[in-house]
Amino acid sequence: MDFNQFRKNYSGYPFIKAQEVLASVPKVTQPMRNQLTRWKKNGLLIQLRRGIYILNENDRKVFPSRFFFANQIMWPSYVSLESALGHYGLIPEAVKDVTSVTSKKTVRFKNRTGEFIYQHIKPEAFRGYRSFKDEAGLDVFIAEPEKAAVDFFYLNLGEFRRSDRDIFRDSFRFQNTEILSRHKIAFYAQAFKNKRLEDISGEFCKFIEEDKND
Repeated sequence: MDFNQFRKNYSGYPFIKAQEVLASVPKVTQPMRNQLTRWKKNGLLIQLRRGIYILNENDRKVFPSRFFFANQIMWPSYVSLESALGHYGLIPEAVKDVTSVTSKKTVRFKNRTGEFIYQHIKPEAFRGYRSFKDEAGLDVFIAEPEKAAVDFFYLNLGEFRRSDRDIFRDSFRFQNTEILSRHKIAFYAQAFKNKRLEDISGEFCKFIEEDKND
């Protein structure tokens, strides 16, 4: 298969799995594998991670978000932590890297579209995410705002001290907390079965109440 035919076949795909491409040409698997490697070296294909590609910007018709790519690069995973907090406007900073949580091991991937960071949480706490459509109309899995906050607390427990509510505003710059449900925060914190996390989440709920009354 030459590249013109390949582009015609896959330009409407949000991403391309090498396994599916090779399965479509069973009689020429090795030559096709060599072609994929060559096209990647020539910049015609962008490798998101081993075995997953997208066409370069000039040759594709679909332009997924980096959140969508994050879901595809590592599964199971959902966008959370700073990326989700920024998405909901709960922190003011624009987050350069895409941060996600996974029930698999902690890992990061870097490719031409950016850097993707995955942090491990225990399988029983892998919940509390929802689906939304990105700008390309593709489904993306992202933490609910309350779960993004709880995931962040869990993975940064060493940064918190008991009864230090100012840290939420002064160090982490939480804002727009009126969108959060304190009941959901407590519910998601309990899933980790970590007393320190429950205490920190409880302090955050008090911070939300104080913030609302300011």
